[in-house]
Amino acid sequence: MRVQPLIAVRDVEASSRWYQSLLGCKSGHGGREYEQLVAEGELLLQLHAWGVEDDEHAHMGDPSIKSRGNGVLLWFQVDDFDAAIARARNLQAEILEEPHVNTSANHREFWLCDPDGYVVVLASRPGTVD
Repeated sequence: MRVQPLIAVRDVEASSRWYQSLLGCKSGHGGREYEQLVAEGELLLQLHAWGVEDDEHAHMGDPSIKSRGNGVLLWFQVDDFDAAIARARNLQAEILEEPHVNTSANHREFWLCDPDGYVVVLASRPGTVD
């Protein structure tokens, strides 16, 4: 089984560039209405434009609601934790929590917001606590 998260965004192409910069991933589809972000041949994240008439995604949500993804965290385990933090800072992302150790998970975490207000967590591999 593999997860294939999809989030609705205002600007698919801009969000694609943002996530590619942050995660070092690549476009696997490209387009103004829909994108697949991939790394090492694996799907990481799907992006779908708000407001596109699409019967296949009728339950995507209401774009007029300001709060995005209440209760949903986009959590990425990254091999290059320090470099990913540097990329996030270059993107001037809104930082929610500076890098810290999560002793329960035995890894480091960094919490930020994407351009649409979704919470993104970058985590190091378990056991990589300094």
